[in-house]
Amino acid sequence: MDRRKFLRSTATIGLALAAPPMIARAATKELLVAEPVHSTGYLPMYIAMANNYFAESDLSVKIVTIETGSGHTNAVLSGQAFAFIGGPEHNAFAKAKGAELRAVVHCVDRGNVYLNALKGQEPKDADWAAYFKGKNVAVGPYGGTPNSIMRYLLAKWKLDAKRDVTLIEVPNSAVPSAVKAGQATIGVVTEPMITQGIRSGLWGEPFFNVPKELGPYAYSTINVRLDSIQKEPEVVKGFVKGMVKALKFIYANPAESAEVAKKQFPTMPIEDLKATLDRSFRDEMWSKDGMISKEAWVTGSSVVREAGILKSDVKYEEIIDMSFVESTRASL
Repeated sequence: MDRRKFLRSTATIGLALAAPPMIARAATKELLVAEPVHSTGYLPMYIAMANNYFAESDLSVKIVTIETGSGHTNAVLSGQAFAFIGGPEHNAFAKAKGAELRAVVHCVDRGNVYLNALKGQEPKDADWAAYFKGKNVAVGPYGGTPNSIMRYLLAKWKLDAKRDVTLIEVPNSAVPSAVKAGQATIGVVTEPMITQGIRSGLWGEPFFNVPKELGPYAYSTINVRLDSIQKEPEVVKGFVKGMVKALKFIYANPAESAEVAKKQFPTMPIEDLKATLDRSFRDEMWSKDGMISKEAWVTGSSVVREAGILKSDVKYEEIIDMSFVESTRASL
């Protein structure tokens, strides 16, 4: 036998024997999450993606923005997307039509809207019924959460949304223009429109802070099909784990979170982005642990029921499943 061939052969065998065994790794599963708008409110989800928290569970998450009413919900119902982000009332709407969806982790735990008054027209006290009566209020379109919250507040103050006030329903982004044009005295807005209005002299700081006044609110949750939970519980668990880690990160690391936001919203002026994030942190906009409390659902449910959008009462357990968050919190 050729000695050189023998030496090469035995060297190859030696290398093969010395090499460490290959560890089988689960194939990465791709998930699509539908959002109704690209929003700083969903920053925890973007952080989970940027920090590879989903990848730790062999998940690759991508976002699709669908700005057509219930389009983000329908994407999940049709199987085109794994999950959507939005209020759990959408799960209640789907249930009324025979579909089963569940909210599995929280994101935005406060009603993210504020009431601003035209400069010089601010209320002098907290007699809201007296102040609002006869006023024109610029608000987003019927069916949207800002509109529903405004109707809910009016009912709390014993005011009729049709007889006692005039709701000027326009696209959310057009609310400041409606106030500036004199169509309305009060605007129902959020950041960065609040700060932009303050800078331009349109209004001062909000006179009514919905996040603080209404408290815990099931405003934006991650929702999946019930059969996803039944067929792929480990996938749902991995996704929830990534979200919970991101929620913890955002409060512990506001500066690093802002850097993620800059990359997600590169065209937003930096001063607007800073104002938006500062107000969100100050008002504890995001959930801190991913839990959707029963109190938060009661508030969210009351808002959409008062607005006439949700007709029937739906039990917490019928549309919300916190088992994955509970097991995740125990393991982190």
